[in-house]
Amino acid sequence: MARTATLPVLNGESGLSRYLSEIRKFPMLEPQQEYMYAKSWREHDDREAAHHLVTSHLRLVAKIAMGYRGYGLPISEVVSEGNVGLMQAVKRFEPEKGFRLATYAMWWIKASIQEYILRSWSLVKMGTTANQKKLFFNLRKAKSKISALDEGDMRPDQVKIIAKRLGVTEQDVVDMNRRLGGDASLNAPIRDDGEAGEWQDWLVDHAPTQEAVLAEHEELDHRRQALTGAIGVLNPREKRIFEARRLADDPMTLEDLATEFGVSRERVRQIEVRAFEKVQTAVKGTIARQEQAAMEAAY
Repeated sequence: MARTATLPVLNGESGLSRYLSEIRKFPMLEPQQEYMYAKSWREHDDREAAHHLVTSHLRLVAKIAMGYRGYGLPISEVVSEGNVGLMQAVKRFEPEKGFRLATYAMWWIKASIQEYILRSWSLVKMGTTANQKKLFFNLRKAKSKISALDEGDMRPDQVKIIAKRLGVTEQDVVDMNRRLGGDASLNAPIRDDGEAGEWQDWLVDHAPTQEAVLAEHEELDHRRQALTGAIGVLNPREKRIFEARRLADDPMTLEDLATEFGVSRERVRQIEVRAFEKVQTAVKGTIARQEQAAMEAAY
């Protein structure tokens, strides 16, 4: 899609500083610039516009990739996979939805990097279930928090704490901890009793990835938080009418609300429209602040 051949290339760990210096030369985009480039790419297949969208977010990829340096894989490959995720995000980005590209791309970048790590570690090529991915990417951090950093099996109390925190079974924690201690064959049994089959039996999973589900939940949560805060700008009458007309599973009629407030149906309609406009403005402001905070954290 974009002119990938012209993108800076990271050649190993030794070239990291130079790569970071090169990608900082690409300017950040203002919201309106980003919107116009995204529209031009979607509507006119403008590859120059796509190139601007990609290069302006290479720093975001690098920032996210640095968080995965502890998995023993070449940083150049991790960054490269993150860039693939960024390009996928640009390809699917819909600017009309009101979110900045960084917010949307973050999840594609993480998903691409994590899938690469899973593919690269033979012992977790089966790890396409949500619980296995959760364990793989969070077990070391969870162990660190309770100072369970020694090699070998953890104590039963440590296993219990981690299982509860990560929402998985204690046996899952034990199994993954043992397998993270060294490579294992894909033909090794998942459990000692052999009933769950071998690791290779879990290679294919057509369910949505953990990151895809997480991205959807995060976006929904952000929208819900923004709406909840926005309703606070309404006065009591506006709030009552807005919730009864726009948020209720069984919306009230204009006539019922007119009777409740002792005004005309037209007056209720006007209040509803005004309340909706106030909420819409407040929501956009909240989302813009969330996106700005996310971008500042990333860069």
